[in-house]
Amino acid sequence: MQYKDYYEVLGVSRSSDADAVKRAYRKLARKYHPDVSKEKNAESKFKEVQEAYEVLRDTEKRAAYDQLGRDYRPGQQFRPPPDWSQRYGQSGSQRFSDLNGFSDFFSSLFGGAGGAPPDADAGHVDVTLEEAFAGTKRRVMLNEGGRSRSVDVQIPAGVGEGQSLRIAGNGGGPSLLFRIRLRPHALYAIQGRDVQIELPLAPWEAALGAKVAVPTLGGTVEVTVPAGAQSGQKLRLRGRGLPGGDQIVVIKLVTPAAESAKAKEAYERMKSEFSFDPRAGWP
Repeated sequence: MQYKDYYEVLGVSRSSDADAVKRAYRKLARKYHPDVSKEKNAESKFKEVQEAYEVLRDTEKRAAYDQLGRDYRPGQQFRPPPDWSQRYGQSGSQRFSDLNGFSDFFSSLFGGAGGAPPDADAGHVDVTLEEAFAGTKRRVMLNEGGRSRSVDVQIPAGVGEGQSLRIAGNGGGPSLLFRIRLRPHALYAIQGRDVQIELPLAPWEAALGAKVAVPTLGGTVEVTVPAGAQSGQKLRLRGRGLPGGDQIVVIKLVTPAAESAKAKEAYERMKSEFSFDPRAGWP
């Protein structure tokens, strides 16, 4: 098999810190995500990026990989040293990883090849949408062979609903396969890699246009609402969803109640000043 340069895949230097690695991963994940990318071979590129990030984000895996990098160059024929599995096999194995489609090179270094027992379905891990966006650590209780153990696991940034994540079994037993389940959110609805949010507007904001602060998973942004906006109209915030997705802002007009004499007078003036029939299109 050939040696893979994970730094080259992400476009970072070997001296790049964890934040630089994460930024590079998120940029490439958005570019090549199969749900949205129009690039050729987007799916294979996306898996390459995931594989590289899986190694370089993990301190133990990265340190072990860097030891190899002193002796190999991209494309060279590669075999792990004879004592590799004793020293580094299953490095970082108590961390979640989506290993589906990863290369033989990865498997030869960090486990998963060589007649491993089949995975055991261990159920779901519930995460919030914010945790899925940014990544998180979670302590999970496992029951193996009648014994309980807890492990601190890393859930990578950008996981999606139903995504499979694997954690190595204890004592050479089968790996445990978990599936991500996203918790319902008070503001956002999930649509694949996109997230959708309703934007309540007063009638005058919709009619005259406005600049409105809108929450996103990456922080609040200012959105320009065009004059004459209608209820149900959608605005798209590029790259503001889960990695590879957008945020869809759906306008919702909210009419204030006429609870005072002054408010009723204002509505009466509107009624007389606007020659407007909302049902003019009816037959």
